[in-house]
Parts: sequence; C-alpha cells; structure tokens
Amino acid sequence: MDTIASLFSFITTPVSWIIVQFHKLYGALFGPDTGWAWGLSIVSLVVLIRICLIPLFVKQIKSMRNMQALQPKMKAIQERYKNDRQRQSEEMMKLYKDTGTNPLSSCLPILAQSPFFFALYHVLSNIANGKTIGVLNQTLVDSAREAQIFGAPIAAKFTDTQDKVAALGATVMDVRVITAVMIILMSASQFYTQRQLMQKNVDLSVKTPYMQQQKMLMYIFPVIFAVMGINFPVGVLVYWLTTNVWTMGQQMYVINQNPTPGSKAQDSYLQRLLKSVTAHGEVRGRRKRNVVQAIVAKGADRNENERRFIAGLSKAGFAAQADGSVVKGDTLTAEAEGGAAGRRQQPKRQSKAQRQSGPAQAGSAQQEPTSKTSLEKQGEPQDAKPKPAAKTAPGSARQAKSGQRKGQQRPKHPSSKK
Repeated sequence: MDTIASLFSFITTPVSWIIVQFHKLYGALFGPDTGWAWGLSIVSLVVLIRICLIPLFVKQIKSMRNMQALQPKMKAIQERYKNDRQRQSEEMMKLYKDTGTNPLSSCLPILAQSPFFFALYHVLSNIANGKTIGVLNQTLVDSAREAQIFGAPIAAKFTDTQDKVAALGATVMDVRVITAVMIILMSASQFYTQRQLMQKNVDLSVKTPYMQQQKMLMYIFPVIFAVMGINFPVGVLVYWLTTNVWTMGQQMYVINQNPTPGSKAQDSYLQRLLKSVTAHGEVRGRRKRNVVQAIVAKGADRNENERRFIAGLSKAGFAAQADGSVVKGDTLTAEAEGGAAGRRQQPKRQSKAQRQSGPAQAGSAQQEPTSKTSLEKQGEPQDAKPKPAAKTAPGSARQAKSGQRKGQQRPKHPSSKK
C-alpha cells in the first residue's frame, strides 16, 4: 500500500494544505488538538472533492443509462459473432461510437478520487510515524497524532499492536471497537447504495447480463471494503465513510428527481407528479414540464409507467400537451363540440319507398298553397273548396308501384332489342 500511495505523492502537498486550512477554521471552534478539529477537516476535504466531481458524476449517470439501453444490442452482437472475437470487438466499438457511449465514464468519479484517497493515506501514515509531509510541520504532526475520534487516534489502524497504539495515547480495545464500527458502517453504506440503484433505478423490462454483473458487485464491493478497511487508519476510514454517505445521498437525489425510464423509481416519480398536477391543476416547474413534454413526444414508444401516467391524467380530467403543460378535459370537450357544430350535418339515408313517395307529396304540397293564393287574389271566399287533383294515369301508378324511377327515361341504345 505504501508503494501505491507513494505514486500519488505529487498531490500530497495540495491535500495537506487543504487539511491545514480547514484545521485552522475548526481549531478556532473546538481547539487545535481535538479530534473534532482534525476529523471535521477530513470530512470537509471529502465534501470539497465531491463537489468538484459533480460534473463527472453526471457523466457517470448518463453513461450507466446508455449502457443499460445498449445491453440488448450488445447481446445481439455477442450472439451473432460469438465465434469471431475480433469482429465482435469491432462491432462493439462501432456501437459505442455511433451512440456516443464511453464504457469508462461510469468509473470516472472513482478514478478521479483515487489520487486524493491515496494522498490522504500517505499523509496519515506519515503522521502516525511522526514525520512531516507537505505543508504539515512538526507541530501540526504532533497535534494530529494526539487527536482522537471517540478515543481512537486518527492515525491508528485496526491491525496496530499494543505498543504502537499506546505510543499514540490510546488502547487497542478502543481502536478496534471504533475501527470495526466504522468499517461496518462503510460497508453497509456501500451495500445500500448499490442495492438502491439495482432495485429502484434500473429498467426492469430489460433483462441483460449487465444487471447480473451489477447484482454481483452489490455483494462483492462491501466485502472488499471490509477486508481493506482493517488496514486503513481511522482518518482514512472517516474519509471513506463520508464519501459513501455522500454517494448514497447523491444517489437518492438522482433516483427521486431524475429516475431511469422504466424503473420503479420512475413509476414513483410519475405518481407524485400526477398527484401534484391533480392538486394544482397545472405542471409546476420547468423541469417537470420537460418530463411531461418528453413523455408526450414519445407517443407509442412510451413505457408502462408513462402510459399509466397519461391514463391517470385522462382519468383526472386532464390532457398532456406537446409543450409539457396540461389542459382540463372541459376545455377539450368544448372545443370538440364547437368544431362539430360548425360541420354540415348529412341527411339520413332514405329508403326506396320514401324516395318514391317524396316527389308526389312535394308536388301536392306545392299545389295546395298555390291554389289558396290564387283564390285569395280573385276574391273568392275562404271556405271555397279547391279543385280535386288530377288523377294519376294508370300507367304512372303501375310504374310507381313497380318501383321504377319516375321522370324522363334514359333513351335506349339503337343496338339494344326493343
């Protein structure tokens, strides 16, 4: 471990300088030789580093989601070229290039944090041995050696002997109890973070080997940290425990606010969004409107959670719009009724008997007002009976009765038989 830590000795000076600056702040509050001053300095170092790594964390989340989405295609390539490893690798690289996915992006936060971790380990190791390092002079080294966190010096390890722990002003029992508790908390936080990711923020509709690998890592990583933790100084355990707690909180925020499509977390998020829209009658917040807009734009490609959300909006009397807003169902009904009223209604289709009797009734209806008008003009009394209508020719009656069309007949072709 010392050999590995020495490789990152170029960063020990910046790390030691940051710790000293925080120690000045907390030393004024809790005392320069207390464990609170040195412990909080290490915690503040973690927070500062993780804030600087937020852009890399965002890339990590995007990379992990892209990898999940590409798993079916990657599996198809593996099955298609299972006997040709070179062609399989070429197709994989082509797939990564076409989709803009970098498999190493998911490891960026860990890789970027590694120099700080090993530099801190190197600093604490020199403090345990009473040696100056970076900007830590002998006075600060002696102060850090005497600082204790719940009775355990920050430079002590679980595997230290009685003589070495006694030189730091503590007992083996105190050191081992504190380090064991911190190792358990560190491993438990690592396990919970990975378990939370697998159970809530993974698309359950896609069953791929990638999910099986992540599930295995969920159990392997805590064991690795537990085994390595017994060789870490208390200060490094404080660093790593703070890092895991920060990662857990960051992961919880991402799961609640930006879940993976198709996951249980997305279902919970959309149900909360549905309750908010139902209660306020609108989509509040630009980020939420962007979510609704993306769901509307998918159309038939929506997953089960998104279809359930759209159905819930319809049931509550709302309809999602392309701009991410929602409109009440009453407005849509009024617009639909207004459009229908402006259309010309088509008459109902009449039967053959109605079509045949229609012209005769219309003719008699026209003759009656005409006769009445002419009588009024001639000054005849109102009770004068109108003349009976002329009888229909027998041929015409038979024609109407037989169902033939009345009116002028179409002339027959000369070549047809009479």
